[in-house]
Amino acid sequence: MTSDLGILTTYFPVLEQCLCNRLQGDEIVLEWVAFSTTKGGLKLSLNTLEQFEHEVGERHMTPFSLSHTRLVFIGSQKRALTTPEHPQSKRSAALIASPGLLLCSASFSPSVTPSQKYSQRGGRGEVVSTFGAVQGTRWAGRKGQTNRVQLELLEGSEDSLINNYKYMFQRLRDVRNVLTEKIEELGEELRTNFNIEEFSPVSLPAQDSVTVLGQVCCDSNGKLNSQSVLLEAGPDQGGRQVPVDLSELRDYSLFPGQVVVMEGMNTSGRKFVASKLFEGVPLPFYSTPIKQEMDMDIPDEQLLVMVACGPYTPSDGLTFDPLVDLINVIARDRPDVCILLGPFVDSKHEQIEYVDLHFLSEKSLVTETFDAIFSRCVGSIVEGTKGVGCRLVFVPSQRDVHHHFIYPQPPFILPDLSKDDAKRMTLVPDPCTLLIDGVTFGLTSTDILFHMGAEEISCASGSDRFSRILKHMLTQRNYYPLYPPVEEVNMDYEKFQGYGQMPLSPDVLIVPSELRFFIKDVIGCVCVNPGRLTKGQVGGTYGRLLIQRSAPSIDGKRVSPCVAGQVVKI
Repeated sequence: MTSDLGILTTYFPVLEQCLCNRLQGDEIVLEWVAFSTTKGGLKLSLNTLEQFEHEVGERHMTPFSLSHTRLVFIGSQKRALTTPEHPQSKRSAALIASPGLLLCSASFSPSVTPSQKYSQRGGRGEVVSTFGAVQGTRWAGRKGQTNRVQLELLEGSEDSLINNYKYMFQRLRDVRNVLTEKIEELGEELRTNFNIEEFSPVSLPAQDSVTVLGQVCCDSNGKLNSQSVLLEAGPDQGGRQVPVDLSELRDYSLFPGQVVVMEGMNTSGRKFVASKLFEGVPLPFYSTPIKQEMDMDIPDEQLLVMVACGPYTPSDGLTFDPLVDLINVIARDRPDVCILLGPFVDSKHEQIEYVDLHFLSEKSLVTETFDAIFSRCVGSIVEGTKGVGCRLVFVPSQRDVHHHFIYPQPPFILPDLSKDDAKRMTLVPDPCTLLIDGVTFGLTSTDILFHMGAEEISCASGSDRFSRILKHMLTQRNYYPLYPPVEEVNMDYEKFQGYGQMPLSPDVLIVPSELRFFIKDVIGCVCVNPGRLTKGQVGGTYGRLLIQRSAPSIDGKRVSPCVAGQVVKI
């Protein structure tokens, strides 16, 4: 039994060398014979295996490993296989896995090879979009003062989605009630803001101009167009659907699910001819006595916030080279806060989809569970940023194959974190509103820009599509105003009513999308699409923002706390 255990203890490190160095069995044998011969005929043991591992690793280490093992740690990943006869040496006990080797794709997908297109990409570090005063700006954190950064969910733990919940139990009646309440609440805000006396039933025949309230919808299952617009009223206004004639409106931007107030005529009761469309009203920005006191007591200083969105692997392989490159950037720039949005293990990745079709079969390309791969990602990020000490924020995505794909989406659960690591990490739901040193961040990993962009219709001059969609989000006061949602979004409307609304207008809104990256100001809110860290087989982009906590006011007017921003190629 003892001899068998010794054989296994030696076998597993050899197998690991085959995987991490991409060597076949006969190749590793030839390597050992050559090594043993040059050393005077060494016998195979754990001690000699460590020397062998070091030399073979240097010869066969890929650019992926070489460029990242020097990031924070030195050494290789070893399994702790020890016995009383073969105790773990002090040297091997001191070795800690570097982020590069921890994410060595060969360990969970032996057939994977590094992406050639990603490694040969151009324009690394190129700034592709800017905002604010970027000339002469120093893009670096405060160096060691991140423990002073106050970071919390704006709604607090009691009113935030912090745990998993049961879903697939909602009834159509409950969905209808949520939509009705949304119409009534936004309608009351619009009525008060525009001094409207009352709303008329949308289907009531009237010879005079009337003001109506309702929700935009389509007359079929197809895409909305100017000839298919219906206005659906709430129960207080009759609950009917009436076609809308938009021919007299000079400017408009509409999408299914939008709550609007229109002025016009409906002489027959069968069609409403709109002559005026009232614009929505956004919520106020964050301002409390606590924040005002903080602004007065603390001198002006800037925070560097870095934002990146998955996928973190190129589409032609499960190599996490882009993620390790991002860890290098974090170590170099030392941001105060790093916001990482999913997907981390992308369900749309070709090889992940292949695994779903061939689960536990000989054709499977992945030899570890999706949860284990995700744990490797988190572990590499935590270990690779320990020297930086930045605060880490993890936002899940509905494309994360290992997590609940429901909207709103509960945060990740990481029970194995140490106390020190848990203090640096903040696990938040999708969507959420985060408070970072008195500056509010609206976060969502769901591609609302792409979803709404495919459904919106407009007749507007002087405005771009992104600005219109972002303005709709802010004036509709929630993170997913589209109804019905796209097929891939599994909406739980009861939870959405409680956790998908904007409690206020965020100072910064993070909306990653497949569409082109940007940073722009929309009605006072700095909206950022950092892009995705990978775009197919090539590298993508990430964002960085300089935040000034005590931004001065000019003539009593609010000034955005976002001093400058950039979108940068990885």
